[in-house]
Amino acid sequence: MGRRITPMGNTDDRTGQRIVPETTRRAERFPGNRYGNRPTMKDVAARAGVGLKTVSRVVNGEPGVTPDTERRVQEAIDALGFRRNDSARVLRKGRTASIGLVLEDLADPFYGPLSRAVEEVARSHGALLINGSSAEDPERERELALALCARRVDGLVVIPAGGDHRYLEPEIRAGVATVFVDRPAGRIDADVVLSDNFGGARDGVAHLIAHGHRRIGFIGDMPRIHTAAERLRGYRAAMEDAGIPVEDRWMSLGVTVPERVRTAALEMLSGPDPVTAIFTGNNRVTVTVVRVLAEQSRQVALVGFDDFELADLLRPGVTVVAQDAAALGRTAAERLFRQLDGGFVAPERIELPTRLVERGSGELPPAH
Repeated sequence: MGRRITPMGNTDDRTGQRIVPETTRRAERFPGNRYGNRPTMKDVAARAGVGLKTVSRVVNGEPGVTPDTERRVQEAIDALGFRRNDSARVLRKGRTASIGLVLEDLADPFYGPLSRAVEEVARSHGALLINGSSAEDPERERELALALCARRVDGLVVIPAGGDHRYLEPEIRAGVATVFVDRPAGRIDADVVLSDNFGGARDGVAHLIAHGHRRIGFIGDMPRIHTAAERLRGYRAAMEDAGIPVEDRWMSLGVTVPERVRTAALEMLSGPDPVTAIFTGNNRVTVTVVRVLAEQSRQVALVGFDDFELADLLRPGVTVVAQDAAALGRTAAERLFRQLDGGFVAPERIELPTRLVERGSGELPPAH
């Protein structure tokens, strides 16, 4: 027979030895420990045999404590796992040394370098970054932004999902520095850092036109999204500049799920006069279109907005309009801390340039 443990019984049938449950062993190692019940300065003072003021001086790096006493207090801190509760300091100083970042989608690779850049700037200012995803849901964005404000963050960097940000006006008046990035705020006057979505799309489509294309399709994100609308506007402008009438069937905007994008691409590539080139509105659309084009018997030129991993290793490599996500995040965060460090700063609209990266797919001539 093996070992048998009953709720109250605790002996091993083979050895007769007392069996101590893990919860009991933990309680013996950490007497008085309960999850969510952290040790306090009073606990540290009792263990070190000193007064509360002495512990406070050690914790806050203040003078007036002998080396031997400081050593005893530090040993008690280490033994108990004590961490300073910054809530009281927040009430005294009015600053939490933390900022919030509201992203559109944490899984989107575009937001990785943007988030990292915001974090690095925050770290250089001694601040902690807390982020979350709105999942392109305006109500979720609102809930998340206000939850961060309720936790007394000093500032917010927001990639907006909605078109009305008046809910943040009381927070901004209360002193929460706020900067929008990638898309502008809706119905309030606030700092915003953008890429040149219109100019980048116009340059990408003009590049296809320069290589002989006249029937050029556009597949983008939902038209209510600022970036999608601006990139469509850039596509139209390039076609108009070249004197090329645009047919409705050449344009498709909507959710970027693969099924919808695949259907749109196949419709553009079918019929008696199919498109000879496609301009894609973001990296998620581009990846699906690359898969569709790999199934075609003829070559179709492709330029995508946003770079993506391994785009240079495909054959041909994918020509893209690249935006600098890290620069967007860094510029937005620097603007945020400028507000925090210098008081009121008049809102600005900052637009960063894009860059056309030629790799082969955008340089293919029209198939005849």
